[in-house]
Amino acid sequence: MATVPAPVSAAVPVKQPSEFEVIREDPYLEPFEGAIKHRNNVFKSWVDKINQTEHGFDKFSQGYKSFGFQVLPNNDISYREWAPNAETACLIGDFNGWHRDTHPMKKNQFGVFEIVVPAVNGAPAIPHDSKVKISMTLPGTGERIERVPAWISRVTQDLNVSPVYDAVFWNPQQKYKFKNARPPPPKAVKVYEAHVGISTPEQRVGTYPEFTRDILPRIKGLGYNTIQLMAIMEHAYYASFGYQITSFFASSSRYGTPEQLMELIDTAHGMGITVLLDVVHSHASNNALDGLNNFDGSDHQYFHSGGKGRHELWDSRLFNYGHHEVLRFLLSNLRYWLEEFQFDGFRFDGVTSMLYTHHGIGTGFSGGYHEYFGPGVDEEAVVYLMLANEMIHSLYPGSLTIAEDVSGMPALCRTVQEGGVGFDYRLAMAVPDMWIKLLKESTSDEDWDLGNICFTLTNRRWKEKNICYCESHDQALVGDKTIAFWLMDAEMYTNMSDLTALTPVIDRGLSLHKMIRLLTHALGGEGYLNFEGNEFGHPEWLDFPRAGNNSSFQYARRQFNLTEDHLLRYKYLNAFDGAMNLTEDKYQWLSSPQAYISLKNESDKVIVFERGNLLWVFNFHHSKSFTDYRVGTDWPGEYHVVLSSDDKDFGGHERIDKTVKHFTTPMEWNGRKNFMQLYLPSRTVQVFAH
Repeated sequence: MATVPAPVSAAVPVKQPSEFEVIREDPYLEPFEGAIKHRNNVFKSWVDKINQTEHGFDKFSQGYKSFGFQVLPNNDISYREWAPNAETACLIGDFNGWHRDTHPMKKNQFGVFEIVVPAVNGAPAIPHDSKVKISMTLPGTGERIERVPAWISRVTQDLNVSPVYDAVFWNPQQKYKFKNARPPPPKAVKVYEAHVGISTPEQRVGTYPEFTRDILPRIKGLGYNTIQLMAIMEHAYYASFGYQITSFFASSSRYGTPEQLMELIDTAHGMGITVLLDVVHSHASNNALDGLNNFDGSDHQYFHSGGKGRHELWDSRLFNYGHHEVLRFLLSNLRYWLEEFQFDGFRFDGVTSMLYTHHGIGTGFSGGYHEYFGPGVDEEAVVYLMLANEMIHSLYPGSLTIAEDVSGMPALCRTVQEGGVGFDYRLAMAVPDMWIKLLKESTSDEDWDLGNICFTLTNRRWKEKNICYCESHDQALVGDKTIAFWLMDAEMYTNMSDLTALTPVIDRGLSLHKMIRLLTHALGGEGYLNFEGNEFGHPEWLDFPRAGNNSSFQYARRQFNLTEDHLLRYKYLNAFDGAMNLTEDKYQWLSSPQAYISLKNESDKVIVFERGNLLWVFNFHHSKSFTDYRVGTDWPGEYHVVLSSDDKDFGGHERIDKTVKHFTTPMEWNGRKNFMQLYLPSRTVQVFAH
């Protein structure tokens, strides 16, 4: 009988590791490798196309040197504008008496109109600081429309005449020459979020020179190494906080000239301060007369047509990130601010709106990975952000990019090569929400869940840097309250003077304001952010002049003078904020690994952790002080206090003797190898070095 051979089992194919580091490090991303690979392929195809048709990122991102107005070496002026839907175009302005037939423009096969205006007697024919426009006719109807040039670098507004901006040809004889080199990027950013217009205690719009003179030294003195400038890109409506952009290449003329902004940035660089622009590429103003909307008479030039091109909550237009000329415009816009003004990077606004087709409207994020991939993701926008980050970091290696994203998209802050989107930092937006929710909903801090607080502060992705903050401009706006106002409310009007009684409300408010900020600073991320004025507990709220408040500037200002009145208690919070940052300069906890939390005692309200070679001890208890309280530490030896919120200079009660030396005992406690016994006054934090 013939022997039947045994069946040969098929070899099981060996699974190859992913080409993307983010997937090799996080296996839960494996089901979405196809989506990550696809967006990377689209990214590569755009890079190839730009290399082949535009000679690379370097040239492609310098559109501002060929579009808009250019003064040629012989003082001729060239003007180029992409307006594919327009049938004819001409340049009009003060220089030609606004005649529509003297300076017609020629249209090429790519929809670009251009003209060269010859010099007159060797001088530019268009005077510096004179008004200009582009006048176009539309196909079929012959309708005439007139627009502010899209690449214009200067626009001005006279509210006595009209809220509509006028385009201005800007060609000063004296070009600003930068004196100071860019500072090296900070090891860990400590960001001062600022708005030039409100940076004055007076009831008016502040200026670039005033900010340079008055605010830069204040920021430097407080220990911040980075400034995030808001509302710089020109916006027609002041009360939009700078988020309804009309002219993307124009610095806001409300505060002064472009050269004065350059001097501000140059001066900051001389102080060693990095300067970031709050850039708005997530949407654009709905304005047509002085914005990009319907620029060439169509609704789909820079934006998607129909509903896809409109943000229903913001009443604004949404860019078509998959269009070649739109990419040229946006990438050149980034390059323009980096090159011409010497900004050191960007905080990208509205990233969540860009990442998803639903724009985050009516959508919560549970953290499930399926929410970050698939049909709900706007791949064109994701790829644009990848291209933007790649361009910025390749041409300006020291530049920083920060994403304002509330969704928690994985790999947002990993390099494109690793499978990410390429940002350096993301804002830890869940943290301020947590603090405000606690203050709104808890009648007493006795009810605070320390475990949840610590979890929220430390819940971040490995290798993705977070900038943490307890409040930003969002919480300061009218309709909400700052932390100081939630804590002290009406008593800020009556009891913030040292000449008045230190009431329980003010005592609690000062104590918790310091503790909340330091706990956030120490546990929350790899960077820290503060909105101007909040460092000293600025009273009241922000409300820009508008019809609803009779165009009042009462709340559209920052009262820095409150810290300079030595009878007021604001000086204590201001001093603590500076001490907090300067202590970080010395011990560098923000650039240290994640903290190890050894104690979260809910009944004692005590938190103990180690980070940055420091031991941190918080006693949040409202009334109990503890003597000989045992805390664990892995580091043996002698300890001393390097920062105490109870110092008299910080509005404390000076219950902690900072001259006392503390010694460890080599016995395990709370999972650490040693312990110390400490005096912990109520509502204080002590930071120990060894």
